[in-house]
Amino acid sequence: MLIGILSIGQMFFFSRGKRSKKKEKEEEDAYKNSLLCRFVLDGSGKKVGESVAVDNDLLIIKSGSKYLGVPLKHIEAGEKTLLVKGLVEKDKAELLGEKWRQESFRVIEYE
Repeated sequence: MLIGILSIGQMFFFSRGKRSKKKEKEEEDAYKNSLLCRFVLDGSGKKVGESVAVDNDLLIIKSGSKYLGVPLKHIEAGEKTLLVKGLVEKDKAELLGEKWRQESFRVIEYE
């Protein structure tokens, strides 16, 4: 009887960890999806571009004809826009954005 109770207790103990990890993953995905298709502003309120993708810990921003990769830790979500906090090296952001574009983005050409 005691063994049966311990087995049931262990089953519930281990299943709780799986649910919380799954829920954490769902919350993280929902947060990342909430960052898409929003205008991105710099610290002075100037428009940088529009967020188009999240790649691991990078937010990909389309700025004119270029793509910028900005770490998520530098992004603050507002009501309708996103704000880039702190100083971001534009050259490095362009390199990260270009790397994402080459790996993920395909242009469709019509004849």
